[in-house]
Amino acid sequence: MAVSIRLKMLGTKHRPCYRIVALDSRKTRDGKTLENLGQYAPLTEPAGLEIREDAVLELLNDGAVPSETVKNLLKQKGIIKVPQKNEKGEVRFVWTKRA
Repeated sequence: MAVSIRLKMLGTKHRPCYRIVALDSRKTRDGKTLENLGQYAPLTEPAGLEIREDAVLELLNDGAVPSETVKNLLKQKGIIKVPQKNEKGEVRFVWTKRA
């Protein structure tokens, strides 16, 4: 099962609020989720962003694919994809929290 991390829409018309969720990539935007990972409120000052970083990093390193918007939100929180060499000298990318 391919897991994606994306936004699930909540709120009302002209008052959006989103949950950051992990779900099967074949499901619809507001379908049943595997796990709630945080929330994003773009209209508050400053924009409210809460993320369970340990759960997000675990899913990303297991192969979950974030949407473009979620990738930008993770970058704001300091979660980035960095190259890392293994014992054989091959480069693979891992997600990590920037210090």
